[in-house]
Amino acid sequence: MRRFSWFNATSLTLGFAFLYLPMIILVIYSFNASRLVTVWGGFSTRWYGELLQDEAFLDAAWVTLRVAVFSSTIATVLGTLAAIVMVRMGRFRGRTLFSGMIYAPLVMPEVITGLSLLLLFIGIGLDRGIFTVVLAHTTFSMCYVSVVVSSRLATFDTALEEAALDLGCTQAQAFRLVTLPIIAPAVISGWLLAFTLSLDDLVIASFTTGPSATTLPIKIFSSIRLGVSPQINALSTILIALVTVGVIAASLATKRRADAAERDARAAIRT
Repeated sequence: MRRFSWFNATSLTLGFAFLYLPMIILVIYSFNASRLVTVWGGFSTRWYGELLQDEAFLDAAWVTLRVAVFSSTIATVLGTLAAIVMVRMGRFRGRTLFSGMIYAPLVMPEVITGLSLLLLFIGIGLDRGIFTVVLAHTTFSMCYVSVVVSSRLATFDTALEEAALDLGCTQAQAFRLVTLPIIAPAVISGWLLAFTLSLDDLVIASFTTGPSATTLPIKIFSSIRLGVSPQINALSTILIALVTVGVIAASLATKRRADAAERDARAAIRT
């Protein structure tokens, strides 16, 4: 076994400090009473109150949440169907073109994707707004869902589906009762990934949004161009807290599921 040297410890410490120290400083200064974000003026929750009364930020957060929910749901459905076609349909005419179109957004620069979608919407005369942002986010996040679900389908035991068909199930019933519950963790993971990508997107949304559909990343970016305000620190702290709670909840759920599987295995061995 290799020893954990001082060089490894130093590199790990510097890496974690580079990643998390700015976040810690941001959280601390979100409770700063001073309007100057780099000058400590005492402890205060004033900026959280002002943030909750800022209609512009609240509207942007609501738009972002709606876009993320709709786009991730549509992307999950389409990405799952695409994964089934790629894994289950074998080789068919146009498979290479189909797979290339599915996976192209993974390697395509976001600027190119956003610009091409902008030209498309202008060409067909579609007014930019929430609908166009949902379409854009669905387009680039569907490929991520397809990759996640494809990896699970590739290791799926088709004998389970065949047994369900032998017992009288139709193809649709076998998929709904057997396949879907087994691949559900991958589908949920794909949805969460698409949801996160939509929440975080700035480049594509800036090309495809309109005056009535300002997302939260666009609002934050436009605000910091005039200088970082304490409200931005407060908003960032809330987002960090939400992500932390989500990660902890997911970790606890995974641990609980693993413990339940281990208990079931021990019970099966005893019997």
